[in-house]
Amino acid sequence: MFLQPVSHRGSFNVPIQITMQSARRRRTREAISSISVKEKKKENNDAKGGDKSKAQAPVSSAGEDRAILLGVGMMGFSILMYFVLGITLIKPFMMSIFSEKSNCTVMRADILEDWIECSFMCGVDCRGQAKYPCLQVFVNLSHTRRKVLLHYNDEAIQLNPKCFYIPKCLRDRNELLSEAEKIKRSLHHSNGSVFPCYYNPEKKPEDAIMFRKYDTTMVFHCLFWPTLMLIGGALIVGMVKLTQHLSQMCAEFSAAQEETQALTPSSEDSMESRPRRLDKILRWRPKQMQHAPLS
Repeated sequence: MFLQPVSHRGSFNVPIQITMQSARRRRTREAISSISVKEKKKENNDAKGGDKSKAQAPVSSAGEDRAILLGVGMMGFSILMYFVLGITLIKPFMMSIFSEKSNCTVMRADILEDWIECSFMCGVDCRGQAKYPCLQVFVNLSHTRRKVLLHYNDEAIQLNPKCFYIPKCLRDRNELLSEAEKIKRSLHHSNGSVFPCYYNPEKKPEDAIMFRKYDTTMVFHCLFWPTLMLIGGALIVGMVKLTQHLSQMCAEFSAAQEETQALTPSSEDSMESRPRRLDKILRWRPKQMQHAPLS
């Protein structure tokens, strides 16, 4: 009689359950360890991020500070120039009454017998008295066809409305007289020639001036150079601020790239792929053991 072979399939259940339980324990351990690793990395990243945020605070160098100081100084000095030049030059130009331009022709130039008194400085606390000759010049104004009294500029007409110019007060009378005679001869030589002059038909119809003390060229220079300095200072400050802003943006961009690389490491992928491999091994092993021949 032949004995029937005893099936030993049931005896393999115990080791299979043990291996499955051990695999589950490994999974839980690995999950717990991966969670703890992620938390540690997050804490480290937060700490690094705090340090980076502190490091990313805009710290200006000594050169940038000097450039900003130079730009602010240029702007402040230009504003001061506007204030000073506006009071001393531009305001008299705007208040000048001789604004109408015309053509004048010399008719007569005479030196008056009555000299004008003046004072001169002979030392620190010394002042002397002298006299200077008064030169009168009459011209024909082309616009009004009238005979008017000519003055050198608008300052001369304010100091002495009778004379053509105001010479420097000197003690030597002969020197003053020779200077007046020289100007008189030059005007007589130009007798009949037309030259530009300025007048005011409403307030000063009987007077005219040869030159304006404050003209448009002077006003242009008074406004151009302070404006150029103001624009230059503003450009220096703006360029420094723009450079600091761009450097801060570059630092923030590099810090963001480092954080993204730190949050996606290759070790996490390998740790997550381990339970899948164990599942494949456990699924394959019972099938092989079930179909294995008995010895």
